[in-house]
Amino acid sequence: MFAFIKAFVAGLIAIVVFNQGALWLIDRAGFAQVATWSTQGLMHTDVPVIAWQALWGGLWGLVIWLLIRRAEAAGYYVGAIILGAVLLTGVALAVTPWLGMGLFGVLLVGYSMNAIGVALAANAAYGLGFALLMRLFHPPR
Repeated sequence: MFAFIKAFVAGLIAIVVFNQGALWLIDRAGFAQVATWSTQGLMHTDVPVIAWQALWGGLWGLVIWLLIRRAEAAGYYVGAIILGAVLLTGVALAVTPWLGMGLFGVLLVGYSMNAIGVALAANAAYGLGFALLMRLFHPPR
């Protein structure tokens, strides 16, 4: 049970540090203009976008932990990177249009190939960050 709390916290931190950090690097490198660490209210609420993203990062951390916790060696990290990139981006592309917003509310408006590539890279960074944090928080026995 305690491992799942660690997974939630690792997912939350991975969004704030690794995902948003990757987006910041992408923005600074000039590949795309991306809003990072946004404190704007999401969908006409007073809850900042980064808070929603952190919450979802924690929940995704639980899902990814269930899928990779028994993986060994490089498979653990590669699995987390692939799941982060493909699963998070795929679900966001499939679900968020129904909610009337772009990917994560701010990232993909119009779903251009460049924007999808940015989302895949940022979510892969989330997966790697999550895996690293979980190895730190919950080392294998």
